Amino acid sequence: MKTHTGGCHCGAVRYEVDTDLEKVIECNCSHCEAKGLLLAFVPKEQFKLTKGSESDLTDYQFNKKSIHHLFCPTCGVQSFTWATFAKDGAETTMYSVNARCLDGVDIHAIERTAVNGRDY
Repeated sequence: MKTHTGGCHCGAVRYEVDTDLEKVIECNCSHCEAKGLLLAFVPKEQFKLTKGSESDLTDYQFNKKSIHHLFCPTCGVQSFTWATFAKDGAETTMYSVNARCLDGVDIHAIERTAVNGRDY
């Protein structure tokens, strides 16, 4: 596990995330495909916003409205998302970071798993 840093294009949003970053999800839903998102998922405890606040970001939700797609209102980049769901009888919050927004990461060296989000 390594601590990666990342954020939006203009620098108003910055974060740290602890992940091995061995695999990312490449979803084909209309939203992820249009934005070219490559997502790595981590529990809430492994994500830390270091600049900006979630209340400063624009929250976009669609379909089942369960995932918070947060993006910078200045540059428009969506560098992370979060969602809370039930797992084993308890609520769990997971964050996903867009690997394209991580500093110094070669996205071509990361294994991609295709997910058919179009049919959900």
